[in-house]
Amino acid sequence: MNVSRMRAAAALAALAVTAAACGSGGGGSSSSSGSSSSGGSSSGGGGGNAATSNKDATGITATSILLGSHQPLTGPAAPGYSEIAPASDAYFKYVNAAGGVNGRKITYKYLDDGYNPSQTVSVVRQLVQQDRVAALMSGLGTPTHTKVLDFLNQSKVPDLFVSSGALAWDNVKKYPETTGFQVDYYREGKILGQYVKQNFPGKKVAYFSQGDDFGADGLRGLDTQIDKASVVDRETYQPGNTNVAPQVQKIVQAKPDVVVLFTIPAYTALYKLNALKLGFQSKLVVGNVGADPVTLSGLLESIAKKAGANVNGKSLLAGIVSDSYLPPYSGPEAASNSWITLFKKVHDQYIPNLPFDGNVLVGMAQAYTFTQVLQKAGKNVTRGALMSALEQGGLTGPGLVPFGFSPTSHSGYTGAQMVTLDAQGNTKTLGTPMTTDDGTGPIQPYSQQQPPAPASGIPSS
Repeated sequence: MNVSRMRAAAALAALAVTAAACGSGGGGSSSSSGSSSSGGSSSGGGGGNAATSNKDATGITATSILLGSHQPLTGPAAPGYSEIAPASDAYFKYVNAAGGVNGRKITYKYLDDGYNPSQTVSVVRQLVQQDRVAALMSGLGTPTHTKVLDFLNQSKVPDLFVSSGALAWDNVKKYPETTGFQVDYYREGKILGQYVKQNFPGKKVAYFSQGDDFGADGLRGLDTQIDKASVVDRETYQPGNTNVAPQVQKIVQAKPDVVVLFTIPAYTALYKLNALKLGFQSKLVVGNVGADPVTLSGLLESIAKKAGANVNGKSLLAGIVSDSYLPPYSGPEAASNSWITLFKKVHDQYIPNLPFDGNVLVGMAQAYTFTQVLQKAGKNVTRGALMSALEQGGLTGPGLVPFGFSPTSHSGYTGAQMVTLDAQGNTKTLGTPMTTDDGTGPIQPYSQQQPPAPASGIPSS
């Protein structure tokens, strides 16, 4: 059906709220197999972050370690993102089934915050003060996690692998307990901006981004590469307000050749469908977090259907350009990648009802990396030993580029590789991975080969 026959943009907005509320993942909280812990003690040992006591073994016993997280199991960020924590939990169950790490089984309790900052504050306080977790892992969202940053650091709780690319997570002096994981939005913006500059010289560009640090950091990165005179419009949205028709109308009126999005998946879909409704086409470049093919194609179809039209979500992906710090999970490149083979095995065993997509890949990659940190922390694990193990660096895994972890840096992946999406929902890498810094440094090719997944699927110390 011709998309121009869709109803008013208000119908799109109403459906997006419904789709987001339903989500595609589980709800409540989950515990990996093994003993749960709400405290306990373990003999101190190991090194440690200066802000975290080497003797603080809250949430750690001789047989278990308890992790916590806040996740958008409902709300505007639920589509796709609600799969991340169940995927991490699935990998932890895989590790626990093999005996855990140094005799400890990993319990992962994640609570729904609805992508609502006020709820984030409540659930994180519960995890820290009532459940007494050893650490937080993968707290998701820029507007949400920002609200608990001071509390977690003042409480000296390791705050690992925040699921957001905001630069705030890499501030060792102010927030010594907090670390990133994915490439930060500023670095990502630099890399996407270089692609636009090199492939669309002299063309008009517009931006559509989330109105917080997520969007702001990405746009600052873009602006280091793209001539500001080429940018003909800049529009933002607020999460939860799904009527983006006015912003899209302004972009269309500016007639850009390229539109760059720093959006979560629901707003990528809303932008695309509103642009189609207006009969507007341009080259679309989308930041990693808003361009997962499975999530995005599903949203395109469900939103359009409720608005009175049928579209082929995958076909609407054709030609979208994005980037990734992890390998493609579908298409020819995925078939020969040992990490994809491993994570698909874990997925099929523990969470077969979830789609195997980029969100599942992120969740398992985070869990694998935490397992590696726990291995490096040794037998006498404390909160301080976890931070020390991470800051030692040398962590490897499924990433296409290296981590930036060190005593002076808590940044996650330091770059990404450009990718393009096709009409079958597959991802194809372009060129070579690129790395850069969070300042004015150059963007450089990264040529080191990705290491293969361990035969056991579990990292060793």
